[in-house]
Formats: sequence, structure tokens, C-alpha cells
Amino acid sequence: MTRLVRKTLADSPMTPARKRRLAQLAKRPDSEIDFSDIPPAKESFWKNAVRNPFYRPVKQQLTVRLDAHVVAWLRQQGEGLPDQAKLGAAGSDAGRHQEKRLKSGNRIRGGYAHFGPRQEESGLCPRFTG
Repeated sequence: MTRLVRKTLADSPMTPARKRRLAQLAKRPDSEIDFSDIPPAKESFWKNAVRNPFYRPVKQQLTVRLDAHVVAWLRQQGEGLPDQAKLGAAGSDAGRHQEKRLKSGNRIRGGYAHFGPRQEESGLCPRFTG
């Protein structure tokens, strides 16, 4: 008969000596860490690597008022997806595009970047509908 023994951190209390030792280690710079006993990761190690399946980006609740033509455009983008997901994806794409633009030296001058179809083109603007 085998006996299973489980130990947790609660089984070994944090003594004052252990707290002092951990505080000393925390003060040391990373340059003093000895990595010599850790073998370098080979290319074969990274071939089967996957992104953490439990990773979820931090979400923040936000109330936004959007023009009707922008809402219509969002609803036309991919049936079945929630509007929040489409808006999040569009914002992420716009952010990446803006970063590339800033790195290349191109900036938006005198106004806002255009998002979605123009009101005049969508037929959703009261002044331009028939």
C-alpha cells in the first residue's frame, strides 16, 4: 500500500528568519542570478509552444455613444459576432495601424481618422437620405 503525502505552503509557516532571507533575496539585482545550471532552450522546445490557453486580457467597462452610421457598419461586419467583440477588434486594428503610422513618421493632420463608411455613403444620415 502506498501513501500519498501532500504538503502546502500552509504546512511550513513563514518564520521571521525565512522572511529576512526572502527580503535579502528580493533586494539583490537580477544581474546576480546564477543561470549557469539551467540549460539553454533549444529550437525544438519552441516548436510545440502554445500561448497560455487561460490568458484573458483585462477588460474595462465603458459606455460609448457612437454615430448611427458607425453602429450600422459594426453590425454589417460578420454576422453572429457581438457588437462589443467587433468594436474591440476594430479598435485593436486601428491601434496597431496608428502605431505603424507613428513609427513611419506619418501623422493624422487636422482631424480624426475615418472609421467605417461615411454618413453620406451609408444613407443613415438624415440630411442625405432620399
